[in-house]
Amino acid sequence: MGLYFKFFSMHLKSQMEYKTSFFFTIVGQFTVSFTSLLGVWFLFELFHEVEGFTFPQVLLCFATVLMSFSLAECFGRAFDQFPRMLANGEFDRVLVRPQGVIRQVLMAKIDFTRLGRLTQAVLVFGYALPRSGVLWTWDKVCTLVLMVVCGSLVFFCLFLIYAAISFFTLEGLEFMNILTDGGREFGRYPFSIYGEGILKFLTYVVPLALFQYYPLLYLVGREASLRYMLAPLGGLVFAVPAYALWRLGLRNYVSTGS
Repeated sequence: MGLYFKFFSMHLKSQMEYKTSFFFTIVGQFTVSFTSLLGVWFLFELFHEVEGFTFPQVLLCFATVLMSFSLAECFGRAFDQFPRMLANGEFDRVLVRPQGVIRQVLMAKIDFTRLGRLTQAVLVFGYALPRSGVLWTWDKVCTLVLMVVCGSLVFFCLFLIYAAISFFTLEGLEFMNILTDGGREFGRYPFSIYGEGILKFLTYVVPLALFQYYPLLYLVGREASLRYMLAPLGGLVFAVPAYALWRLGLRNYVSTGS
């Protein structure tokens, strides 16, 4: 961990070298996400509820998904750019170093400009939490923490799958953006509004609903079972196929010769 924190400090210092550019990039990230927030607000100007969820309750979905995605993208950015690492031969150097492969890839890129989205998620939480009608007992607080932490890990696993597929294609496959950036955009609302088929897919195949929709039902009092409180932990199972695909790609990796 000491080595990781050393690289953490190096990336932060290098990105802060050009402070004006760094600041405006953060502002740009904030502004792009803010347009999505405006879309939610305009919808609730016309409709006061969505499937019985109020505006502040929907904002809990918005902030949870945005914060989870921002954390995963900030610290797992190298996997999102992994095809470039394969193409320029940098990954070959990773394989001959006496450190874990995943750790080295993680240390290759930490993108602090994603703090713009993270800041917006914190502000939305600050607005939504006291207005959501949720009585914030210890179990509800734990549920919210699980939603954010497990959500970050699910998005990180999606980036890992994207990188693993790159072993076979050498180029990133854009369809994965449907699950990463698309998951962030569609996660502005409870996933149940998209229909039963989509909800099942996001429960049993790509478990985005496990950290967004089901624990939300527990927070707002629609469900009292601990299964809904602990649903985000079920998303951690997604790490098993993600890591297995990564290991499969690693075993079949052939150098590009760059």
